[in-house]
Amino acid sequence: MIVTDEQVELTTPYGPMRTHIVKPVAAGKYPGIVFYSEIFQITGPIRRTAAMLAGHGYIVAMPEIYHEFEAPGEVFPYNQAGTDRGNVLKTTKELASYDADARAALDHLAARPDCTGQLGAMGICIGGHLAYRTALNPDVRATVCFYATDIHKHGLGKGMNDDSLQRAVDIEGELLMIWGRQDPHIPLEGRMAVLHRLNEVGATFTWHEVNGAHAFLRDEGARYDPELARQCVTLALDLFHRKLGQGDLTGPAASTNTRN
Repeated sequence: MIVTDEQVELTTPYGPMRTHIVKPVAAGKYPGIVFYSEIFQITGPIRRTAAMLAGHGYIVAMPEIYHEFEAPGEVFPYNQAGTDRGNVLKTTKELASYDADARAALDHLAARPDCTGQLGAMGICIGGHLAYRTALNPDVRATVCFYATDIHKHGLGKGMNDDSLQRAVDIEGELLMIWGRQDPHIPLEGRMAVLHRLNEVGATFTWHEVNGAHAFLRDEGARYDPELARQCVTLALDLFHRKLGQGDLTGPAASTNTRN
């Protein structure tokens, strides 16, 4: 499907949050996916991944995760300075603010006239953790987490004492957890801690470990593995198609403000 872009400013208790929307041009109703970026915010690779998701029949909402600290549209470079800034903000931001952002994005999607009301989440790196926390909301039916950082060590948010593992019991939808075995940020013992907890609470989930480094999904940089990325994106789409559907086309595609 051809897709189009728009931006919305969502109200949160911690200030306005610019949210980037990518959706099919064709008229109709589509499921909604909240898609969370890495610590660098809405970079080129994140935009391209969102466009790919939208092109398969979804309205994809990308919140700027550090909206209370940075000007709208701020993107950090994929270098040491960008990494340092993103990591500082990761543990400066209140955990409650991350959760409020998730609820605002979900509510926006559910209220849209072009959304079916079927909701999912997906995220990469810190975004994988944020997608996991979004799954704590009962209206989220399907969630994909790519190498979700810090779940195993309770390291998200100010104070680095999040309750993500404890609250696994609150997840009602289905999870797809994808990890790189050569990822130093989530070592074996960390992955096993998450796996044990999901099994302990009887969560509905699928677990995949691949021979990939951290950021193997990102189509920029030396760690990108296009074959692994293709395989894992297919798994994600399979879950979303099965749990959320693919929308209800009712009219022809428009011919302006589009991109391939």
